[in-house]
Amino acid sequence: MLLPAAQAATPLDLPNLDALVDYRPKIPLRVYSSEGVLIGEFGQERREFVAIKDIPLIQKQALLSIEDSRFYEHGGVDFKGVARAVIADLTGGFKQGASTITMQVARDFFLTKEKVFSRKITEVMLAYKIERALTKDQILELYMNQVYLGQRAYGFSSAARIYFGKPLKDLSLAQAAMLAGLPQAPSTVNPVANPKRAQARQRLVLKRMRDLGYINDAQLKTAQAEDLHVRMEGQSYSAHAQYVAEMVRLAMVAQFKDEAYTRGISVTTTLVNAEQEAAYEALRRNVLAYDQRHGYRGPEAVVALPANPVERQKLIEATLQQHPASDKMVSAVVVSVAPQAVHAVLANSDEIVLSGDGLRFAATALAQKAADELKIKQGSVIRVQQDGKGHWTIAQMPNVGAAFVALNNQTGAYRALVGGFDFSASPFNHVTQAWRQPGSAMKPFIYSAALDKGYSPATQVNDAPLTLSSAETGGQPWTPQNDDDVYEGAITLRRALAQSKNVAAVRLLRAITPQYAHDFLPRFGLDPAKQPVNYTLALGTGSVTPLQMAGAYSVFANGGFAVTPYLIQKVVDARGAVLFAAKPVAVAQEADRVLDARNAFVTSSLLHEVTVSGTAAAAQKLGRSDLAGKTGTSSDAVDGWFAGFAGPVTGVAWMGYDEPQSLGGREFGATLALPIWTDFMSVALRGKPNYPMPQPAGVSQAQGDWVYDEFADNSATRSIDLDLLDRLKELLGAH
Repeated sequence: MLLPAAQAATPLDLPNLDALVDYRPKIPLRVYSSEGVLIGEFGQERREFVAIKDIPLIQKQALLSIEDSRFYEHGGVDFKGVARAVIADLTGGFKQGASTITMQVARDFFLTKEKVFSRKITEVMLAYKIERALTKDQILELYMNQVYLGQRAYGFSSAARIYFGKPLKDLSLAQAAMLAGLPQAPSTVNPVANPKRAQARQRLVLKRMRDLGYINDAQLKTAQAEDLHVRMEGQSYSAHAQYVAEMVRLAMVAQFKDEAYTRGISVTTTLVNAEQEAAYEALRRNVLAYDQRHGYRGPEAVVALPANPVERQKLIEATLQQHPASDKMVSAVVVSVAPQAVHAVLANSDEIVLSGDGLRFAATALAQKAADELKIKQGSVIRVQQDGKGHWTIAQMPNVGAAFVALNNQTGAYRALVGGFDFSASPFNHVTQAWRQPGSAMKPFIYSAALDKGYSPATQVNDAPLTLSSAETGGQPWTPQNDDDVYEGAITLRRALAQSKNVAAVRLLRAITPQYAHDFLPRFGLDPAKQPVNYTLALGTGSVTPLQMAGAYSVFANGGFAVTPYLIQKVVDARGAVLFAAKPVAVAQEADRVLDARNAFVTSSLLHEVTVSGTAAAAQKLGRSDLAGKTGTSSDAVDGWFAGFAGPVTGVAWMGYDEPQSLGGREFGATLALPIWTDFMSVALRGKPNYPMPQPAGVSQAQGDWVYDEFADNSATRSIDLDLLDRLKELLGAH
């Protein structure tokens, strides 16, 4: 641990060196994907320790050339430099840098930064003491891991990752020189805060390296010309998994309290990086597509721009800080509007021009008669992004919520999780926290319950108008309706599910009773307290989370076994000691079975039909024969769902407003959620073979479809309310 800064140390009262001899830096909590890709970091200090033997020579040379070129020659103090500093101090200047690396270590660990003569003497005495206690390499190791380099980065390894997204060992000469120039003024002269001054400092480092013989003229010229590709703040991680990182943070703080942020704990999750990226891109792309379909809502804000250019720029910068970027979608302030072009200024002071197709989305907001709250004018804060050709286009932050989660349905391991469109805008995790009506995505569980009652996919059901009496409902009479108001008469249960026929589902539920179906739900991990014990159960009027649905559909996918979703694969401390390691086991033990293998097989065949000829037929663009799933749209299109699986992957997509409202009269699970699922699966299943579900014993074909062997003899005579269909035909004939 770092010791408190010495407030009254004198050359005769020096602190001990425990903080150096037993160096324990505050290393933050880090979260990684299963492949080791960093997805999150938590702690006041971004830091990682690297042994001196692992620090590249070029980085050491760059640092020493600018900070202390005689480091390996002096005894801790450069007398010529100290003399200059003391004279400057006595005359009120102290503007000349004379501290050696050792003196800087003494100051950083034990002293204040107050520029007084007594502190300088103490610094010198401490430097001598440090040189007697530690080797030169040990001192340099401490410095290169401890020094602050801006952007909350402590040490060169952390700075390499934060500024360049690379391990220290992979830096170029130009990048190493850039980092070496940071200790002088890390907060104000770093490549994020002030790129021009940082580059000037870098060039000074490179020239010093050439003068000292570390590099030649050709290397100097090449390094000076290199484009460094500095990462801006907010782009520090290689993966888009903020919701997952936050889940891990909460778990670690619950376990280790405040030490979670300083012990150097590293957490490896089960996330598959490529699939996580695919989920992130799929969700954002399809949320934006929905948002575009429903029109431009107007600027995010409007400010009155001053006439004075300096004051105007200050206001623009301050305003845009309140509207941070969302990935590639950035904010801008409009400075002028013409019929064919809009000029706007970005946070980096660049002025951009939007014209032609770049204005099409917001055409109504540019009309002369546009409502004031919709109109784009000078001072409007708008969202913009670049298209594939680099042209700027108007966009907007969506206000609809969305979620996607994918599990390994054999082990329960999370493969991908996106809890919303933008974590910074809303950290609410819709995957785990949003209780929403599943709509028709609940129907497969009703059909599954019916299979154990002797029904089969070939069972005929009456898809005709139905009114349940108050005696049946226990309240008011109820007339369920098909979404498209189309009724087909006698159809099979297979077709009824594929076409998501509401009335057929209600009739099936009436045949097996709501209580029986309700009692069946816990097998899938669904909370019965959140589900009604009445006929609306068939239409999904209860509440589920996307995570619950992923676990529930996994039971069908894996042949009838319950899965327990888990995210954390391994936890280690800063020294590499394993604090926790999961022991994943693929579900295969009969003791863990919650559903008959035949039931899982037959229900999966029904769900496959949904993706072939039913409401999810658009999934066929994936060109696979092992897809299965179900769309869901709650009443008035308040929620849109798709839950489905292929092979070992179960994925669930959802879209809806946090404050429930209709998503639109022409929106369904097939238009809202299914595209997210198919976009994700196109990546998750790429290059993988089809996974046909093996036929279990005890199930065979009857009437051209699957049926349990014990029910095969009477399957041809099983039907639901077909006598009512005949009665309806008679009534229609009479009129």
